[in-house]
Amino acid sequence: MRHERISILGLGAMGRALASAFLEAGREMTVWNRTPAKADDLVARGAREASSVEEAIEAGDLTVACLLDDASVREALAPATRNLDGRTLVNLTSGSVRQARELAGWLEKYGARFLAGGIMAVPPTIGTEGAFILYSGAHDLFDRVAPVLGPIGRPLWVGEDPGFAALYDMAALSGMYGMSAGADHAVALVHAEGGDVETFKREVLQPWMEQMLAITVPGADVSESVPDEYNPAMQATGLETLLSASREAGVPVDLAGHLRTSLWRMRRAVAAG
Repeated sequence: MRHERISILGLGAMGRALASAFLEAGREMTVWNRTPAKADDLVARGAREASSVEEAIEAGDLTVACLLDDASVREALAPATRNLDGRTLVNLTSGSVRQARELAGWLEKYGARFLAGGIMAVPPTIGTEGAFILYSGAHDLFDRVAPVLGPIGRPLWVGEDPGFAALYDMAALSGMYGMSAGADHAVALVHAEGGDVETFKREVLQPWMEQMLAITVPGADVSESVPDEYNPAMQATGLETLLSASREAGVPVDLAGHLRTSLWRMRRAVAAG
């Protein structure tokens, strides 16, 4: 399937990055977007522009949707349901586990084969070694289309359940935003007490977070207990001190949500013995 024709639905920042990576890999491309002008530079590089979703689906052996949300995917595909029979659709639009499962069921009624996806990259890194993309759905279908999808990012199959790509995508984003919230809180604390924010970020926060990342992810535990080496009683005391320091500095309490969650976990571990 390496040389089959690919159609892209949606030319936002991510959709354009996907189309560009496919073009650079020599794939035969058809693109569609609600605003036609967004396709001009891609057409100049060899892509063909479709005037409708139906036309795009008919032109491609594999159709990749990268739109705003689940509702926009349904809206775009609704007029083209009679074109879906026997077609392969990969949805790289962000959504929930429920939405992915429901979309899979909806497409199955029209005879389409479906893979759900989750893009673990930002547009500038699409097509680079650092980009990887989660896929869930039938394993045989993934095996067949993975060579085609390779140019946009390393393909990683995460299960037959079509909701799993969205599940892992949202969970990974939760980890990222948790780190971001922690960094925001840290900078706010230093700023509130008159510290040198730029020096703190460069010399303390970044190297510290890089060092701790190697420990944090392997040490994450979804059970009710915490590994002994973490000493939950000591951790709980430290978190209470940090929350007190934040209150003294006048740092908004909404930035400390991640700390209160960690404190709750440590207290629960202490209570469990």
